[in-house]
Amino acid sequence: MTISLVATSHGTRVPEAREAITSLIDGVRASAPHLDVYEAFVDVQDPYVGDVVEQIDGAAVVVPLLLAPGFHVDVDIVNATTRPKAAAARTLGPDPRLTRVLLKRLAEVGATRDDVIVLAGAGSTNDVALRSVDAAARLLGTAWGSPIPVGHVGGKANPIEDVVRDVARSGRRVVVASYLMAPGFFFDRLTKCGADVVTRPLLDGPEADPDLVSLVIDRYAEAADLLDQTHAARERWM
Repeated sequence: MTISLVATSHGTRVPEAREAITSLIDGVRASAPHLDVYEAFVDVQDPYVGDVVEQIDGAAVVVPLLLAPGFHVDVDIVNATTRPKAAAARTLGPDPRLTRVLLKRLAEVGATRDDVIVLAGAGSTNDVALRSVDAAARLLGTAWGSPIPVGHVGGKANPIEDVVRDVARSGRRVVVASYLMAPGFFFDRLTKCGADVVTRPLLDGPEADPDLVSLVIDRYAEAADLLDQTHAARERWM
């Protein structure tokens, strides 16, 4: 059974963010030329994920280009994959490959063990999403060698400005690791959070990091295998 990959991001009006997401999808197409890869969105931009899935003649796996669960995953993507030959993959985070990209971003700004590192997420009112970001912080803390506090831009958890202000009392330099997919509104907010340094988002530049590309492909493969097994089981019982 041929299964298409529907790479689905939030959607944005920011040109730099659009280019960043496109770079990831281009990287997936280049690394997996045997796959039919479609681009879709859950907000702001067209085409909408549900419309793309409906137009595919065959099976489809929707891969959220999102770091954590939330409304768009639970509603838009779930609704888009209700037909028998469609499935939703897991969100990208948490994953050790994201940790590696975060470490690269910290290295770019010259972060050292003398700094206080804070992980900054986009914020959410969804408890599952918040726990996902906490898990990402634990992975980064294990790799970095010290606990990593978490702050958020919006949502109901700890505001990033409050977290930065609290840790800055130590007198050490505060480096915020951006747990964001791409430049845009949330990143702009982070640059004004009071930290000494803010790292670039996970996607920022003409080419996506190979770790991010492999993560998208693996999320697709995991869901595609389950979809294939489900389809084969149905065939046996028919």
